[in-house]
Amino acid sequence: MSILRHQIICLFKRFNMSTICRPNKHESAEYYFTYINKVSDDNFIKTLKTNVAATMKFLEHLPLPKWEYRYAPGKWTIKEIMIHIIDTERIMCYRALRVARKDKTPMPGFEQDDYVAQLNSTQRSIDSILEEYQTVRAASVSLFKNFTDEEYQQIGTASGHPISPRALGFIIAGHEIHHLTVIKERYMI
Repeated sequence: MSILRHQIICLFKRFNMSTICRPNKHESAEYYFTYINKVSDDNFIKTLKTNVAATMKFLEHLPLPKWEYRYAPGKWTIKEIMIHIIDTERIMCYRALRVARKDKTPMPGFEQDDYVAQLNSTQRSIDSILEEYQTVRAASVSLFKNFTDEEYQQIGTASGHPISPRALGFIIAGHEIHHLTVIKERYMI
């Protein structure tokens, strides 16, 4: 789809207040479309709200031993995955805020494995992780629902690639979908 055609469709949708449009290819590194494409709804804010309820319902019923389970050596535990989701969401929201406010300073990447190595997740209670997850998600939804159309259309640079606040919202939603799918497929045996 051409950029102009996509923009016209987005304007029509926004005029009708029905949805936030999906990001164009120029709004994110190709890699992130792995996550963006996991979001089935065009309104990622709706997906963020729906996912938090579904994720909480799923996680609240996990037996305690599952939280520390690794399906293979070197793989993360569910505690580590959840803290990784929280950390990543915070970083993506920070990026979205900077880009929306027209901060043109390039933002570096982050090494997820270095973050996970510093978690000390065995010392964290499940309740503290779930509380933090809900708190971060509520802050994310509040941030994104208050961006203007102009702010959503800003383009910044993160990890050496262009990025928009809209793409970052979809990335957050799709990143969570990705990890919950992995948990259900590989940890629930």
